[in-house]
Amino acid sequence: MATITASRRGTTTLEAPSLFQQLFTNRFAALLWLPIRVWLGWQWIEAAQHKISDPAWTQTGLALKGYWTGAVAIPETGRAPIAFDWYRSFLQGLLDANAYTWFAKFVVYGELLVGIALIIGAFVGIAAFFGAVMNWNYMMAGSASTNPMLFVVALALIIAWRVAGYIGVDYAVFNYRTLLDRARNLRKTPSESSAS
Repeated sequence: MATITASRRGTTTLEAPSLFQQLFTNRFAALLWLPIRVWLGWQWIEAAQHKISDPAWTQTGLALKGYWTGAVAIPETGRAPIAFDWYRSFLQGLLDANAYTWFAKFVVYGELLVGIALIIGAFVGIAAFFGAVMNWNYMMAGSASTNPMLFVVALALIIAWRVAGYIGVDYAVFNYRTLLDRARNLRKTPSESSAS
C-alpha cells in the first residue's frame, strides 16, 4: 500500500488503495491489460485499414487536405470545428505548405504501426503515447467520435506501461538479459553447469 504524506501546518497522510497500485505495477495485472491493449490496437488498425487502399490518403493526400480544410473553416453561423485559434493557424500553415501530401502517409502508417505495436505488446507505453497524440489532434481538429474514449484508454496504458506489455514483446525486450542467461544455461552440459 502506498502512503502519501503532505505537510502544511501539520501532517496529512493519505493511503492509496492497494488495488490501484497493483493495477499498474503487478505483473498479474497484465491479464487485465491484455484485452484492453489488443482492443485499442485493433481500433487503430481498423482506422488505418480503409485509408491504406485509398489513393486520396496514400498517394495524393487529398483526403487529409479535405479534412484539414473542413476543420479550419469558420462558418458564418454556428460554431467552428476548432475551438483554439492557435491550432487553426497550425493546420492552416500545414495546408499552405501542402504538407498534406506527405503527412497523410504519416497518419495512415502511424495508425497502422501503433495498432500493430499495441497488439503484439511492443513498446506499449510509447505506442500508446503516439496513439494518444493522434487522438488529441483529432479532438483538437473538432472530431470527437470515439477519440475521447481511445485517448483515456491510451493514457491508462501509458501509466501501466510496465505491466501492459508483459504478455507480449515487451517481456522479451525488458528481460532480454535474463532470457539470454537462461538460454546459455540450457546449452551448457551438466558438467559445465555444476562447475559454475
